[in-house]
Amino acid sequence: MARGAAEAAARLLGGWRAAGAGGGARMWVLARALSPSPVFGLARRLAAGRAMAEGSSAARPARRPKDVPRHVWARERRRSAGTGLAGPNTVYVQVVAAGSRDAGAAVYVFSEFNRYLFNCGEGTQRAMQEHKLKISHLDSIFLSRVAWANVGGLPGMILTLKAMGLQRCVFLGPPKLQNYLKAIRLFPGPLKRMDLAVQLHTEPEYKDETMTVYQIPLTGKPLAAERTLPQSPGASAQGGNSPKGDTGPGSPRAAQQSLEEAKEKESPKKTGGEQKFASRRPDLVMAFLCKIHPKKGKFLAAKAQEMGLPVGTPAILPIITALKNGESITFEGRELFPEELCTPTDPGPVFIVLECPHEGFVDAVCENETFRRYQEGLPENQVALVIHMTPESVLRDSRYQQWLERFGPGTQHLVLNENSSAVHNPRSYKIQTQLNLIHPEIFPLLTTYQSKEEEAVCSMPIVRGECLLKYHFRPQQEWQRDAVTVCDHDAFVSEALDLPDFQTRVKECKESLSAVPGNVGAYPEIVFLGTGSAIPMKIRNVSSTLVNTSSTRSLLLDCGEGTFGQLCRHYGEQVDQVLCNIVAVFVSHMHTDHHSGLLNILMERRRAFAALGQAFSPLFLVAPEQIMPWLHEYHNHCEEILGDIKMITSQSLVKGCENIKPKAKRFVSSLLENYDLAEFQTCEVQHCKNAFACSMIHKSGWKVVYSGDTMPCMALVQMGKNATLLIHEATLEDGMEKEAIEKTHSTTSQAIQTGMKMNAEFIMLNHFSQRYAKIPLFSEDFSEKVGIAFDHMRVRFGDFATIPKLIPPLKALFADDIVEMEERKEKREMRLLKETAIVLDKLAGGENKEAPCQKRKQAKNHQELPNKKLKTVN
Repeated sequence: MARGAAEAAARLLGGWRAAGAGGGARMWVLARALSPSPVFGLARRLAAGRAMAEGSSAARPARRPKDVPRHVWARERRRSAGTGLAGPNTVYVQVVAAGSRDAGAAVYVFSEFNRYLFNCGEGTQRAMQEHKLKISHLDSIFLSRVAWANVGGLPGMILTLKAMGLQRCVFLGPPKLQNYLKAIRLFPGPLKRMDLAVQLHTEPEYKDETMTVYQIPLTGKPLAAERTLPQSPGASAQGGNSPKGDTGPGSPRAAQQSLEEAKEKESPKKTGGEQKFASRRPDLVMAFLCKIHPKKGKFLAAKAQEMGLPVGTPAILPIITALKNGESITFEGRELFPEELCTPTDPGPVFIVLECPHEGFVDAVCENETFRRYQEGLPENQVALVIHMTPESVLRDSRYQQWLERFGPGTQHLVLNENSSAVHNPRSYKIQTQLNLIHPEIFPLLTTYQSKEEEAVCSMPIVRGECLLKYHFRPQQEWQRDAVTVCDHDAFVSEALDLPDFQTRVKECKESLSAVPGNVGAYPEIVFLGTGSAIPMKIRNVSSTLVNTSSTRSLLLDCGEGTFGQLCRHYGEQVDQVLCNIVAVFVSHMHTDHHSGLLNILMERRRAFAALGQAFSPLFLVAPEQIMPWLHEYHNHCEEILGDIKMITSQSLVKGCENIKPKAKRFVSSLLENYDLAEFQTCEVQHCKNAFACSMIHKSGWKVVYSGDTMPCMALVQMGKNATLLIHEATLEDGMEKEAIEKTHSTTSQAIQTGMKMNAEFIMLNHFSQRYAKIPLFSEDFSEKVGIAFDHMRVRFGDFATIPKLIPPLKALFADDIVEMEERKEKREMRLLKETAIVLDKLAGGENKEAPCQKRKQAKNHQELPNKKLKTVN
């Protein structure tokens, strides 16, 4: 019966084809005609069965591969289906970094289909993590200019995207961006394996489900006229005097001008014994004009039903499609128009992201033809928002103000620059405020850097950037300040004081400290700027420690991303003087979280000398020689930096090294003289290749040892003998020794034991895994000689007796976090016990089975032995 029905269906289909019928409509009519028939139903089921048997993708939707993130999979399916191009329902731009000196300028654009980031300076990733802006969902990153202020956060951001399973990332920006991405591939690790695609302005516009983006190149003129500048007496090829700018000291314009002039002086190229001073070509800045896709009007179902349309039936679908596409239709003799049954179409808002670094770019902006087309008042070219990443000196320029006015009153203007007083890391301020209740000197309150430049008065209303400020394009164009970050000092204090036992523990701590001798010498002073590992998080930034050896001399131990921002928040208005005090930076190894803040320190340090009117001098960089290819690549293709450093390789400071060059010897002598040191030594440690620890001995007798990243290491113990202070990494808690070996790090107890073996007077633990966001678990090895480092903690040798007494109030402050970590530890230990028991059971079962098998094999071998001998003889 079934076979007959199938044959009937096949004959009918064959006859239809033979008659010349074709096309989807006829097949649909045929299907409809046969649908009540059991013949068609059976044929359909048989076809479906065959499709399933053959593994047809239509019958069984493809599953998402485990290594592909969910949002990437959804996006690719959407693109392959051709959906999502009708325009998103929700689109907004949100300020990530409002332009302040410690954070730079960056904006995040959201739609239900895509996420974008415009500029990615140092600290951008940290702010996004803290404020839950999903990094993993980023589709594209737009860079307006290859300057460290815009690209300094990219290495860490790319590593995070790679760790989250993203295999490819698209970048849009000026041609130098290709050179920069090539340069960061010199870093060790996954950056080499990431697909980093660059779309230049010479290529077609960028288009996806949310918007079309047009890149607008702008070529500026240098601030200072290109000229040959004579060197001042005593200025070396690597360092000279940096003249002040012609505006107020400390202003970005003054710093920019003196930076360019000084670089002309300090970047000589020797040709035939003569020095030629090369001025750099004007930078290319990329502006971005973004057109959000139009959104079709909504079908008014209730009104359609009133008019007698077949709402709720299949017949309504072609009617809705036609009306949404702007077509009129005839229904039962009546002509229906789109405006009767649909809301108006949203043509798609336009917004512009523009960086104008200094006045040299104002003409390029004002004379650009593309911008002019969007200032003519045409409805389809109405600009909803212009985001200005411009200093006050540009905003004051009359040419720029006239250009701004030409957009008309319907355009909003958002300004991101150093006059912003936004707080980008409120959690850091909160923790520090609460720690300050325990000990105000060891945990000083944080501050901010306030620009000294006067705000420009604009003829058009402008909005000043604030962290997390939103401008909605859809569903309705409006500002939204609900999420803007605030720091409520009193609320932070109240929250801590309400914690169980906290006030009691603080009181007991202060009473116990009254018996501690108060002979705290001012120097040396150790300021922990970053005490976390791998990636910057909301409470702990990545590795950096400032050692102030005197009131005028400081040294940085490692320099992870965001180190300059931490200095700004710690020192506020005094940050320029602190930068001038830094004479040397030690970089322990080439992992990104230990050196990607170096370039910002170099540039801001040069700016600080200019602002204070002091003679510039390069700093000593003590680092593995493997850092130089990266620095050379960046210097040659992005921005000049080599004139800011005097290189001393870590390899040359290992005890017994005899390969030190005469030039490096002079640098070492000068380094020791600057800090009044008797010795500065390094040793290779057990981490990655070319990883080093360092030790410095002052002429007054104190000795500070810094481990960098390492497993327990005897070379470090030998170098650190009788240290006054050991700063040692303690990435993982006790019980995670296996993980520590895999990652070549130390556990808490291993770090403490290293200090005990070298007879260190005191041990400060740092470089904690980000699983211990606030506080690590305490080891049984903790004693009166051990302390835990926090970001912005300030330690002097006289504090050694005080620091262990802070542990009870710290435990009360972070009680909930400690309980949670202990529960995780118990679960992990239980899991390990179960896994061990299963392995032991298998081993025991295997031994029982192997015993009789072994006997049979022995008997068989015994029988075969004479035969083998016989074959050999034959």
